[in-house]
Amino acid sequence: MRTFNHVGIITTEKKEGAVFNEGLSVWLTDYSKSPNKIEYLKFEAGSCMPPLVQENGHIAYTVPCLETALKDANVIFGPAVCDEHLTIAFIEEEGLAIELMEIK
Repeated sequence: MRTFNHVGIITTEKKEGAVFNEGLSVWLTDYSKSPNKIEYLKFEAGSCMPPLVQENGHIAYTVPCLETALKDANVIFGPAVCDEHLTIAFIEEEGLAIELMEIK
């Protein structure tokens, strides 16, 4: 079962409070500080993220088991271990990028 987590919106300018993720070459805001659960993303040239994510943003959901959630899915990125508590992957559904997050 998926639980809504946040929405990723692409921007062309670095937003206040954004931090740089060097591995993904993207500036990110903290969606947990947004009353509407919005994460702003400003990608730098050379990002490894798929064009669907870089150009259109994404909807993110937490899942209890990422491996199970990815079965029969159209995986476009990952899985990627972010830290000891978070593993993510992006899939494509209905022409949109969907981020699946397993939080331990």
